[in-house]
Amino acid sequence: MRPVLVVIGGLPASGKSTLAEALARETATPYVRVDRIEQAIVDWTALTHPVGPVGYAVAHRLAAEQLRLGLDVVVECVNPVAVTRDAWPGTAEQAGAALVEVEVVCSDAAEHRRRVEQRPTDVEGLVKPSWAEVLGREYEPWTRERVVVDTATTAVAAAVRRVVAARETARTSSSTA
Repeated sequence: MRPVLVVIGGLPASGKSTLAEALARETATPYVRVDRIEQAIVDWTALTHPVGPVGYAVAHRLAAEQLRLGLDVVVECVNPVAVTRDAWPGTAEQAGAALVEVEVVCSDAAEHRRRVEQRPTDVEGLVKPSWAEVLGREYEPWTRERVVVDTATTAVAAAVRRVVAARETARTSSSTA
């Protein structure tokens, strides 16, 4: 059975970690979170935030290893610009895996702001961005086909079902979603 790389991206506090964790639990799939990788790098080296591409580089290597073992992988990261997004298809292809890209959005600005301002830090040591930082963050529009999940209008369980369906379609297809 062909493994599938599911890459979940979106702005901070859009709901991508919630979706990624629920998907990983529901499907018993390895889960790689770039925030945790980057914080570990900061905790164990002389580097400070932002660490640049190193967190993504580690995520690619970890995901590729799991895919080569025949396992599906869920990767969660902001994935804000084309250069960060464009490497994932190559990671999947080199491992003989299919790819499902998911963009998580929160269309309700008041709800998004509430999440940014009230969510607890779940990665020890990581300082979450402020609402102004989220609004000012570079975030390029996506240009490839992807699954878009609006967490302002879609329950987590329904979003998981959508991504699972896309994963199964990608597994049996020769193209990426």
